[in-house]
Amino acid sequence: MARGAGGSKKMRLLLLVAATYFMVSGGPYGLEDIIGKAGYGRALLLLALVPLVWSLPTSLMVGELASALPEEGGYYCWVRRALGGFWGFQEAWLSMAASVFDMAIYPVIFVTYLGRLEPAWTAGSRGTWWALAVVVLCAAWNLRGARAVGEGSVGMFCLLLSPFVVLTAVGLWKGLAGQHGGGNFGAGSWLKAPTMGADFAGAVSVTLWNYMGWDNASTVAQEVQEPQRNYPWAMLTAAGVVALTYVLPLAAVALAGIPADQFSTGAWTDAAREVVGPWLALCVVLGGMINGFGMFNALMMSYTRVPYALAEEGLLPRVVALRTEAGVPWVSVVLCSVAWALALGMSFERLISIDLVLYGAALVLEFVALVVLRVKEPNLVRPFRVPGGVPGAIAVGIGPVLLIGFALWAARGERVAGLPALGFAAIVASVGPLIYSVTRAIQRPG
Repeated sequence: MARGAGGSKKMRLLLLVAATYFMVSGGPYGLEDIIGKAGYGRALLLLALVPLVWSLPTSLMVGELASALPEEGGYYCWVRRALGGFWGFQEAWLSMAASVFDMAIYPVIFVTYLGRLEPAWTAGSRGTWWALAVVVLCAAWNLRGARAVGEGSVGMFCLLLSPFVVLTAVGLWKGLAGQHGGGNFGAGSWLKAPTMGADFAGAVSVTLWNYMGWDNASTVAQEVQEPQRNYPWAMLTAAGVVALTYVLPLAAVALAGIPADQFSTGAWTDAAREVVGPWLALCVVLGGMINGFGMFNALMMSYTRVPYALAEEGLLPRVVALRTEAGVPWVSVVLCSVAWALALGMSFERLISIDLVLYGAALVLEFVALVVLRVKEPNLVRPFRVPGGVPGAIAVGIGPVLLIGFALWAARGERVAGLPALGFAAIVASVGPLIYSVTRAIQRPG
């Protein structure tokens, strides 16, 4: 692998934590459907328990593999080393295919919240131009280097969460005051399930979607200071911060007495207006724009290192491996930006089921790689390791694999483009072996 950016241009621990936060979360936006489907009590239970069986095991796995193999390309390199070139390519294909369905939505989130400020600004084709501007601006930001993306993530983290700090504080105060003073605010009915739209299985899938993406930070390992030390700390710290920024605002609006039935996509704005006032609703809208922009910016940094790693291995044209002085694979950034910009014209919804199938399959390969490397390379230097030897490495993957299986079962009735969602995702996944075979055939001499 080529060397990464110079030491002064690499991400420190704080920057890695902030970038990881945006690769996974981007704030409480996206939790509304969990509340609407499950009610406050069950939503809080999901948001508290899922990290223990999904986020924590995944963070531990990423902490071990990223510190032992801090290579540009991250999860692709782990799977390739453990299982060989074929499965390494499938890992890369599954991740990049998932990115098409995932990345198309974040500029749309930006435009959706911008339209709440002034609908005329995003009317007609203007919304598409705004979404395209997000892609172009994020590409320009990424070309400045991983450290610039990390520093931007820190700033956007503070701006995005500021309204929720106020909402949480006021909601808790009013809720507790209502309980003691007999007012309208209180927790008397917040444990009840919603009367309409109840869908606990769907709530589980949305929860998993809001907690996935921990391995994305691994692809920029050569652009991180002291990756052997910083990756484990970043994973565990970010996991805790994500859980807190989900649970606390939700608990606050629950105690403030806002009915769960009122929650659907974008309902944080209405909650802020009801609990505090119009000025905070405006701040939440601005935060929604930061959410879409910040997540797209951080994930662009992550995904664009995968084609670079493939090009380094000869599986893509060598031109894709060209880098700037800051260590940025600029050709990959440009190519991925064009692909995601073309996807903006498609009528994508938040296709959680497809995301979970493709991402889930890639994640399973990573847990398999963790176990295989424990067996094949027991002497590999592991600055951080999942405790328990080989049995511990196996055990840590059980929870995530079971949750992925549940998500697949929950999505069995969904349809995309006239096909079952699982079938559609399976077709996308099956293209990977075909591309690999063609690529290898082209590489063979004669």
